[in-house]
Amino acid sequence: MLDRDQLETFACVAEQQSFERAATLLNVTRGAVSQRIKALEESLATILLLREKPVTPTPAGEVLLRHVKALRLLEASSLRELSNSSAGHGPVPLAIAVNADSLATWFMPLMRDLFLQRAVALEVVTDDQDHTSGRLRRGEVVGCISTDAKAASGFVAEPLGAMEYRCYATPAFAAEFLGDGLTVANVLRAPAIHFNRKDALHAEFLQRRFGVRIDRYPRHYLPSASALLEGIAMGAGYGLAPSTQAQRLVQEGVLQELAPGDPVHVDLFWHHWEMEPPIAREITDLIVGHAAKCLIQPRRSTSKPRRQRTLSSLPARRRAHEVVIASM
Repeated sequence: MLDRDQLETFACVAEQQSFERAATLLNVTRGAVSQRIKALEESLATILLLREKPVTPTPAGEVLLRHVKALRLLEASSLRELSNSSAGHGPVPLAIAVNADSLATWFMPLMRDLFLQRAVALEVVTDDQDHTSGRLRRGEVVGCISTDAKAASGFVAEPLGAMEYRCYATPAFAAEFLGDGLTVANVLRAPAIHFNRKDALHAEFLQRRFGVRIDRYPRHYLPSASALLEGIAMGAGYGLAPSTQAQRLVQEGVLQELAPGDPVHVDLFWHHWEMEPPIAREITDLIVGHAAKCLIQPRRSTSKPRRQRTLSSLPARRRAHEVVIASM
């Protein structure tokens, strides 16, 4: 039987990434924290934490951290079921991960349902989408929205649908830089707007359109979904944005589409634990159900296809900021 105080101390160090901060939160000495971690590691005959700055869990520590998170959620679910209410017990800290474009569009209305449940306390964090699956494996989050269709061992990747992106600019910008359309010559001189240096969607869009990779073009970086669209709307450059986010500006004549009939579809998947505690399962059901109403779903065919087809026109957009609602 694992000692619960030792487990919670270990989880606190892993979450705070510091022995000192964990000691402050637990209201014990730094030495007491070290002793509990050492005793836990000795009982399991393995190293759980890498004593670096920041402190990070080892692969064995990642497994144990997920165990502690699951214990917390199971306990909260049991208390809620026994009392038929969460009153008196307080919400349990919980987390998921969402890419920035989803948060700026279809996911935000869902947040209301998550907050009004009162059963969980949500921590919203931003991270690189390439790192969110790592957070899930380490137990920092109980689920994440990702563009990766393949789930890691012990996890499930449920398809949510696809987000649609289109290429936009202001009429004035298009007249100045793209008078005869999106040609290679025009692209080489027209400023583009990217999310950040890891945002590959724009370059992949151009490569698909022209058949060759184009790297030497001017670009601005605006690391926010709303800031990127605003940058396009102010005429700073042209770029790809979710069509639902840009729809109003197109209708008002502020923006125009540069490649009509050539949208980019990016598939999204909900990654979560294979064995979910009840509270986490409720959140999974909310997200999957809401996505089915808001995202582009595969067309159902009456004939059985020979092989599975994907909606994605391009590889996933690599955006630096993703939201994480994490289990503490």
